[in-house]
Amino acid sequence: MDKIAKKIVALLKEDARYSAAQIANMINTDEKTVAGIIADLEESGVIVKYTTIINNEKAGDDYVDALIEVKVNPQSRSGYEAIATEIAKYDMVKNLYLMSGTFDLALTIEGKSIKDIALFVSEELSAIDSVVSVATHFILKEYKSSGVSFGGNVSDKREIIR
Repeated sequence: MDKIAKKIVALLKEDARYSAAQIANMINTDEKTVAGIIADLEESGVIVKYTTIINNEKAGDDYVDALIEVKVNPQSRSGYEAIATEIAKYDMVKNLYLMSGTFDLALTIEGKSIKDIALFVSEELSAIDSVVSVATHFILKEYKSSGVSFGGNVSDKREIIR
């Protein structure tokens, strides 16, 4: 990826709503060049999806998020890839990562209730042959997502003791 493409990607990471004309103005090039580079980035899979960050608490959305750590026995010849591909097929799975440390995979999932997540873990995830163990952590409050803080003024309410 050349220097101009990297600048375009950085700007789109900052705000995917930027138009080709706005980006062209910011990096001192023409709109047609920017539009072409963006199209190439989309076609090559560098840009996978444009999305919106929502403060679900303010939007009034009722759902439950969980972070799940998974210990697996890697499969011969395919290692973690086959297991990750199988887990990624579930719609509830929002993010999936190969990790260093005690657990091999980490995933975030979204369900309508704690029961939805519990059923997913007990009936789907734990049923995969290579899965050795899981640790589920429910997300109680989201303060920041994709670099954007939601809380605004998070003040320390502790009393000073003298």
